[in-house]
Amino acid sequence: MDSISAFEIIKVGIGPSSSHTMGPWRAALLFLQVLGDPHRVRSLNVRLYGSLAKTGRGHGTDVAVLMGLSGEDYTSVDPAVIPRRVAEIKASGVLPLGGKENVPFIYERDLVFESSTTLARHPNAMHFRAILTQGGVVERIYFSLGGGFVASDDDPEPAFTARIVTPYPCHSGQDLLRNCKALVLSVSDLTYLNEQAWRSRENIAAEALRLWREIQRCVFHGVHREGYLPGGLRVRRRAPEMHRRLLNDTSYTTIEQWSNLLRRQSRDFANVDRWVVCFALAVSEENASFGRIVTAPTNGAAGVIPAVLMYAWSFLDDFDEDKIVRFILTAGEIGTLFKKNATISAAMGGCQAEIGVSSAMAAAGLAEVSGGSPEQVLQAAEIAMEHHLGLTCDPVGGLVQIPCIERNTMGAVKAITAATIALDSDPLDARVSLDAVIQTMWETAQDMNGRYKETAEGGLAVHIPVNVPEC
Repeated sequence: MDSISAFEIIKVGIGPSSSHTMGPWRAALLFLQVLGDPHRVRSLNVRLYGSLAKTGRGHGTDVAVLMGLSGEDYTSVDPAVIPRRVAEIKASGVLPLGGKENVPFIYERDLVFESSTTLARHPNAMHFRAILTQGGVVERIYFSLGGGFVASDDDPEPAFTARIVTPYPCHSGQDLLRNCKALVLSVSDLTYLNEQAWRSRENIAAEALRLWREIQRCVFHGVHREGYLPGGLRVRRRAPEMHRRLLNDTSYTTIEQWSNLLRRQSRDFANVDRWVVCFALAVSEENASFGRIVTAPTNGAAGVIPAVLMYAWSFLDDFDEDKIVRFILTAGEIGTLFKKNATISAAMGGCQAEIGVSSAMAAAGLAEVSGGSPEQVLQAAEIAMEHHLGLTCDPVGGLVQIPCIERNTMGAVKAITAATIALDSDPLDARVSLDAVIQTMWETAQDMNGRYKETAEGGLAVHIPVNVPEC
């Protein structure tokens, strides 16, 4: 089994969905590579299937496809220009393929939502087809596997992943513990060692701190943006008002000043709890409005790890940049175990595969930087996932808003609680292992009715009256 870098699990992304936005965006970029010279293309057609078709409009799948085919990179594009660019394509009937060649593209005709068809391999499927000016056709089927991972019909492995076998492979919790014990290393030390198969130790720390800066920036933006989220549900942003009450309108001018101000806040339990909720809301509301976020391991769950990391930064003693790096490495390593042995796709496993996995990752990271043993780190992850088993994905209106945003706050609080329990426990007394809970989560995912897997056809999605295009 190939190893997966922690930075494939935790990475810079764009909202609102890793499987329905980032994955299709990546697929479009991959198809551009297959096409080669865009000047040889006469026309294009894209068909979306399964969950991508059923909740694609609410998740921005169509927007992602258009931007990807235009050659834009979601890690660097200014999110503010996306609505204008998409509107121009729709109005003109022309798509700037690869940013180099204008190709006829009628949105209503050439981007088709096949909501009644699901392909066998995965519910998140898309078919790209190009007719060439000199005759002939180029076409590919891609599958969005969750977390931004993409695979094609002729390649069973996810694209954009460096296929490497690390010095000390960890494909299960048991592997991880065995290696930690044999090498007398913490989980973060072991991850540091394995990550050097991809990059130097210095670059590992630099990348983790880059993610940390993105997290801070995202939270900062989220607590300062008023108004309603897009999509028609009229969901009001709650983080800004909550943030104002918590800071009592204290003034600051930079993110650094704001960050330092957070570290001087009261550690009263009720106050800390409100801050955790505020952090999670801020990121989730940014995600819901096509903002730049850190995917961890998905976008629908992007608020959990930032909320717990911001909590640790703001309220734990002696929490420095080294601990930030170790938190991210540990959380990412735990995420790889779910990716390899179960799923991080809500379309495959429901919301347990998103909020549940992110909560487990955050709990492990927090236990690690709080001095937990490898056994306690895995126990924290297990406890967090155990109490998300069976969680369905039932987005109202097909939007990543209700109940997704509030679920991020729940996942963050559960992660902190899980780490607390693990740190105050003897792992020898545990009766459930992380591997057992991962297997249970995967079996639960397979047993779950398809209506509860990101289709907007079950749960809250059918009991909340909405008037949006998705349903």
